[in-house]
Amino acid sequence: MKKILVILLILTFQSQFLIAQTTRWRADILIEGGTLPFGLEIHKKTDKTFTVYILNASEKFQTDDAVLLGDSLVIPISPFDAEIVAKMTDDNLIGIFRKNKGRKSFVQVPFKASLGYDFRFVPTQKTAQKVNVQGKWATNFISPTTKKSSFLVGVFEQKGNVVTGSFLTTTGDYRYMDGNLVGDSLFLSTFDGSHTFLMKAKIIGKKMTGRFNDSVLGFKNIEAQKDDKAELPDVKKITFLKEGFDKLNFSFPNEKGEKISLSDDAFKGKVVIVQILGSWCPNCMDESKFMVPFYEKNKAKGLEIIGLAYEKNLDNEFFKTKMNLLRERFGIEYPLLKAGINSSESASESLPMLNKVIGFPTTIIIDKKGKIRETHTGFSGPGTGKYYTEWVTDFERLMDKLLRE
Repeated sequence: MKKILVILLILTFQSQFLIAQTTRWRADILIEGGTLPFGLEIHKKTDKTFTVYILNASEKFQTDDAVLLGDSLVIPISPFDAEIVAKMTDDNLIGIFRKNKGRKSFVQVPFKASLGYDFRFVPTQKTAQKVNVQGKWATNFISPTTKKSSFLVGVFEQKGNVVTGSFLTTTGDYRYMDGNLVGDSLFLSTFDGSHTFLMKAKIIGKKMTGRFNDSVLGFKNIEAQKDDKAELPDVKKITFLKEGFDKLNFSFPNEKGEKISLSDDAFKGKVVIVQILGSWCPNCMDESKFMVPFYEKNKAKGLEIIGLAYEKNLDNEFFKTKMNLLRERFGIEYPLLKAGINSSESASESLPMLNKVIGFPTTIIIDKKGKIRETHTGFSGPGTGKYYTEWVTDFERLMDKLLRE
C-alpha cells in the first residue's frame, strides 16, 4: 500500500508540475528577519530538466538547470555554492535553501513557493500613495553589536505601491531590490542565491528607520534621510599606485598553470583592463556581462582584458571548475588568473604596488604605454538604473579615447 501511495504522489507531482511549459511562482525563504519573498520562473526542457530564473524587479537570473529527482526538484545555483531542494504538494513547493559558507560549513533555511507570481509583499496598487520614497536617500547601516556605521546611498523608483531600486556603496551596489509600500512602511527584498537581503523600514516625513537583513542570520539597523544631493566618495580615487611605483605588474597562473604577466608581449602596446573579481561575486558577474561583449567589439582595435580571480579555495581543480563556470555562463575568452583568496587583504597583498584594494570588483584601466589611467572600485550595475547608464557612457568615452591614442 505504501509503495502505491508513493508512486501516486510522484505521478501527481510530475503531472501537475509538467503540464505547463512555463510557470511562475511566488517563493520565499525564512531568514532571521522573517520571510524573504522573490519570484521563480520555471521552463520545461525535458520531462526531468528545467530552466529556472530567479526574479527580482527587472532581472531574470538564470540558475543551473534544475533536475527532477523522484518527487523533488533540485535547483542548483553553482556560482554561489547554493541550491534549492523542494517537493510539491498540490500547487506548492516545500523544501530548503542551502548555501555553502566555507569549506566545512553551510547554512540551511526553509523554502516554499506557490504557483502564480502576482505580487512581492502585497498586491500591486497603481494609485498614488501617502508616502513617497522616490529619489535618493543618505543612508547609514549600523551594526547592532559594534555600533559601527557604513554609509550608503539608497536610490528608489516608485510606481503606486511598487518600489524598486538599490543601494550604492563604494564597493558595489545591492543589485535589484524589489518590494512594496504598505502604509507608512517600506518592504524590499532581493534573492539570487548569494544575496539574501530583506529590508523593513518606517517612513516619517523625510526620515526612514528600520532594519536590513544582509544575510540569513545577520542584520543592520537603518537610519536614512531623503537627500537628492547624497553622494558617495569618489570611487576613482580609492585605489591608486603607491609612491615609488609607476606601473602595475603581476604574474599569476591561468587554469593550465601557465604564468601570465602584464609585461608579456601579448599586452604590450595594448589598452588593458584588469578586472579584480571573484566567481562568488554577483557585482563581478554584472560587470562581466558588460565586459564580454565590449571586449568582442573592441579587441581588434587593441583592447585586452585580464581577470584576476580571488577565490574561496586555491585548490587547482576548484579554480578550474569555477573559471569554467564563469566562461560558460558569460562567454569569457580573455585570461582568468588565480590571484589569491577572496578577501580585500589578499588582493592588497598580491598587488603590493597599490595602496589598497577594498572591494570586488575593482577595475584598473591601463593605456598603451602601460600607465594606469583610471581605477574604479565597485560596480553600479543595471539594478541601479541611471547610475549604470552614466557609468557606461563615462567608461565608453574613456575607452574610445585610449584606443585612439
